[in-house]
Amino acid sequence: MKIGIVLATSPGYSETFFTSKIKGLQKNGMEVLLFVREKNKNFTLCKQISAPKVYTNPVKQFISSLLVFTSLLPHFKKVFRFIKLEKQNNRAFIQIYKKVYLNAHILKHKLDWLHFGFATQALGSELVAKAIGAKMAVSFRGFDINVYPLKHPNCYKAVWENVDKVHSISNYLLTKAWQIGLSKSLPYQIITPAVDINKIKKSSISNQQSITLVTIARLNWIKGLNIAIQAMKFLKDKKINFKYYIIGSGTDKETERYKYQAYALGLEKEVIFTGKRSHKETLQLLNIADLYVQPSFNEGFCNALLEAQTLGKLCIASNTGGLPENIENGKTGWLIPKYNPQALANKIIEIVHLPEDKKQVISTNAQKRVKKYFTIEQQEKKFVEFYNN
Repeated sequence: MKIGIVLATSPGYSETFFTSKIKGLQKNGMEVLLFVREKNKNFTLCKQISAPKVYTNPVKQFISSLLVFTSLLPHFKKVFRFIKLEKQNNRAFIQIYKKVYLNAHILKHKLDWLHFGFATQALGSELVAKAIGAKMAVSFRGFDINVYPLKHPNCYKAVWENVDKVHSISNYLLTKAWQIGLSKSLPYQIITPAVDINKIKKSSISNQQSITLVTIARLNWIKGLNIAIQAMKFLKDKKINFKYYIIGSGTDKETERYKYQAYALGLEKEVIFTGKRSHKETLQLLNIADLYVQPSFNEGFCNALLEAQTLGKLCIASNTGGLPENIENGKTGWLIPKYNPQALANKIIEIVHLPEDKKQVISTNAQKRVKKYFTIEQQEKKFVEFYNN
């Protein structure tokens, strides 16, 4: 079986979901091709096929178009079928021209499945799978369902009409997709992020006087970092000794916003922005934490939170999106109301004062639940089922 996965770029250091998926499929005898806009030379798991580039220089664009359309001549039947399908959907000539050009790298291949790694990646390519005789699959992640449709209502209408099966990382995202038009009769499978337990070194709970807190997140508004930073101010006012590490990067504007907030609240020594780190370095920093905090306004599921539980960290997350599927409140961690820095600070203080044996129970419960439901082996098996059923 040959599977094509469509992504904007090759999987990065934090996108372990895609790398583990590809490895699992290959292990089960499936061939995987990766279709990307930007190729990463360091990514070697499978063959990468780059999309044609779009140039602002008209001469370069003309030459590129000539080369691309010439390369499509041996695949005329697929291209003709694609054009015919687009015409049936009342597309204008210039739109069809652009779509053929942008999807040329996929139209040249014969696949059993064409799987768009994000729903937004399927926009403009809704009919490609039919044109090449493949089944079409789409994955749902937080941005796809929580954010993009707010600015672009009905954006997935053509996707819903042509997709054969959907994959969601949480029940929450699937339910929300139904609310924005996805048919409930369409086949689906929930496959959450997973962790490779054998490669993540577990750590014990710290008994130090100083508390170490960690959040792993992009410096983006939806991650609620402003809520966490405000909560740190409440902790400092209570004379609690702590360090709060924020692991991740963002735009200059976003980074400046959060660093200024920490400065304005007098938290320059307590709140530490580490910037982007490799997955290995991130796990090393996570290993020193006493508490992991996920203050997001919304999340599809959150792999970082899962890894924190694998390490036995005491975890606090917002009671929103797919996070309640990640944490069992009061059993494997704690859920708090979103947008509420005082509630976050109060919960941190409550956990700090818990007896050590109760902390250890939560830590052990979290590790056991990850081992039971969220292992790489389980994820690999589910993706093989996804394509075979």
